Amino acid sequence: MPVTDQPCDIGFVGAGVMGKNLIMNLVDNGFRVIAFDLDQAKLAALVAQDEAERGDGPARVLTCNSYTDLLANLAAPHLIVVSVPAGSPVDDVCHKLVDAGLKADDIVVDTGNSLWTDTQRREKEYEGQFILFSTAVSGGEVGARFGPSLMPSGDPYAWTRIKPLWEAIAAKVDPDTGKPIERKAPGEVVAKGEPCAAYIGPSGSGHYVKMVHNGIEYADMQLICEAYQVMRDALDMTDVEIAAVFKRWNEGLLNSYLIEISAEVLATTDSETGKPLVQMILDKAGQKGTGLWTAVSSLELGCPAPTIAEAVYARSISTLKDQRVKASRLLAGPAFDKPAASERETIINQLHDALYCAKICAYAQGFDLMQTAAREQEWTLNYGEIAKIWRAGCIIRAVFLQSIADAFERNEELENLLLDEFFAGQISEYQANWRRAVANASLWGVPVSALSSALAYYDAYRTETLPANLLQGQRDYFGAHTFERTDKPRGKKYHVEWSQPGRPLIKMK
Repeated sequence: MPVTDQPCDIGFVGAGVMGKNLIMNLVDNGFRVIAFDLDQAKLAALVAQDEAERGDGPARVLTCNSYTDLLANLAAPHLIVVSVPAGSPVDDVCHKLVDAGLKADDIVVDTGNSLWTDTQRREKEYEGQFILFSTAVSGGEVGARFGPSLMPSGDPYAWTRIKPLWEAIAAKVDPDTGKPIERKAPGEVVAKGEPCAAYIGPSGSGHYVKMVHNGIEYADMQLICEAYQVMRDALDMTDVEIAAVFKRWNEGLLNSYLIEISAEVLATTDSETGKPLVQMILDKAGQKGTGLWTAVSSLELGCPAPTIAEAVYARSISTLKDQRVKASRLLAGPAFDKPAASERETIINQLHDALYCAKICAYAQGFDLMQTAAREQEWTLNYGEIAKIWRAGCIIRAVFLQSIADAFERNEELENLLLDEFFAGQISEYQANWRRAVANASLWGVPVSALSSALAYYDAYRTETLPANLLQGQRDYFGAHTFERTDKPRGKKYHVEWSQPGRPLIKMK
């Protein structure tokens, strides 16, 4: 029996946290949605939320009990969004939709955090059965509800079908200021501004860009945490005092969602103990894998992203809680006098500049990784557009991203953000304090692996002659791996018959 006589605009499979909020965002913007989930409780919660938010108006979202009913109540060709955990659940849904009667011109949109290579594999596997399209979603449940950043990729025809929906529900940015246009109440619609949704490119590219976004997110969060730890452990500042510093920083160069929420987390009191809530949270960080995927991709492509990798390692070492407790009682740190109260503001300013410069390097690494992958996969990516769609809706949204968009508009062929005159000038202006902050943290025994790795990356990138010449000599000595010469054309390889102890150099080939 049909659920409705009037076909719905879009079908939805998965009414969990992200799915439910995307559905409510769509119905706020006037689209009729029919949803299916194996968990009837989730569908009931979706219907209840629609009833509570719509008031006396008609139902905006319908539910059904099978894939067959889902297809029967959709306008053809069918447009179906899938919001289920990445991996085998996505394939399971796709297979069941095919069994229910999907046609070759129907579109299935994967909005989960799928590994980009899985997306490429699926597009080939389901070719001829339906059109697989993907849209990476950033912003968490609040972003999904009131305006996410969307990174769609795949079949260009599918993008023409879904573009009006995605541009309607995406976060919006004021084109003059580059700042988000906030939408925080159910039923609100933001029709003006630039939508944070743009077609990324061929299959897999959207999920790859989202993966790198998450890698940058890991780095950004770790950098903030290291600044927090220096203020906490070296300056003996209270959580409330550190919250006030972050709040002040959020009014300037470091304005961002992550700085904003860090201030709020630090200022929150635990209702059970009356202590700062952050002190009640175990220092053992979790991860869902996208930061790890980014670090692995950088290694596979030979594209340096050390600050992203260090952020992943920082989470890994945090899980060694019991070992760290033992080590804290056995392993000695440096003996030092804590900075005087009169030095506090100077050190805080140094941390501000260190965080800003390291942030530039983390983003430089992320964009370099996307460029390297694009060359490898023969994608054509618009890096200015990518920076723009990250200005609102996503976790790494920041005023800083407008400067990145501007850099790629000045030079579409920009090889690295550090080669842009603006960013080169910014680091030149602030690097002295960056160096002081990293040096002081080391002397105080406070771990700042992300801040220091970003500095090492910057210094390596700006160094004309690295010690890799010695490294190549070592490799040729023990493994005959050959090397290039500085006085000969690039590409020609040489090998030396290295001397043995007590014997002279023999010859070079």
